[in-house]
Amino acid sequence: MIVAALAAIMGLSAAGSAQAAEAGAHPERVNWSFAGIFGTYDQNQLQRGFQVFREVCASCHGARLMAFRNLSEPGGPRFSEEQVKALAAEYDVADPTAEGGMRPAVAADRWPSPFANDQEARDANGGALPPDFSVLAKARGVADPFPTWMFNYFTGYQEGGPDYIHALLTGYHEDVPETAPEGFQLSPGQYYNDYFPGHAIGMAPPLADGQITYTPGEDGVTVPETLEQYSTDVSAFMMWMAEPHLVSRKQTGFVVLLFLVLFAGMMYATKRKLWAGIEH
Repeated sequence: MIVAALAAIMGLSAAGSAQAAEAGAHPERVNWSFAGIFGTYDQNQLQRGFQVFREVCASCHGARLMAFRNLSEPGGPRFSEEQVKALAAEYDVADPTAEGGMRPAVAADRWPSPFANDQEARDANGGALPPDFSVLAKARGVADPFPTWMFNYFTGYQEGGPDYIHALLTGYHEDVPETAPEGFQLSPGQYYNDYFPGHAIGMAPPLADGQITYTPGEDGVTVPETLEQYSTDVSAFMMWMAEPHLVSRKQTGFVVLLFLVLFAGMMYATKRKLWAGIEH
């Protein structure tokens, strides 16, 4: 019985390893500012990440759940209301009541899609439909093997999505398809990526060193304009888009846990007092 159980466990482990290999390499964990139970978003990083999103990603990917005004809300990039209004005015949105069916966007409008519909998006991307970025950082995840996943409950690990996105953006080979493993076949228009499931991805490498000139942040700190930095910043921004109230949720959770601990202590003290004079 014991031998059979061990064989079954080994078989499952081998199958899991094979599936993991097919799914792509396991992303390394990035040191995010918002990690852990007390983590918070870095405002300057979110502003840089938005710049990467706007200048590169937004040409193919939408963010239909994000309104312009969200960019000025507490806990996020915290652009000023004037900056948000000026930004929104640079875009046109559909409005049946407006002359010509279009009008300049206002702060309350959602981020406009780069394509009129899904079919237009597929036609422009070789048949592939670019995913919407609104909740992508929460929709993607990382499957940790046993027993690593058990520790995630204690560390509050929920950064699998940003870890995966960062790994994907930095997981291209420099010369595609020449650097693909021997025997791996890529169809025309596909690129090899170490972390993408199946490794063949239809998105060309979107970022490269020196591609974006960062606007200096409020802290005046100069950050490197590299693929690694771009990928880290835009991944953090996507995490904020997917969970803009992460910080307030953590604060509320901490208060609730503190209340439960104090409440349990009060109940125990009450029980001791009520039963102190009764023999057991």
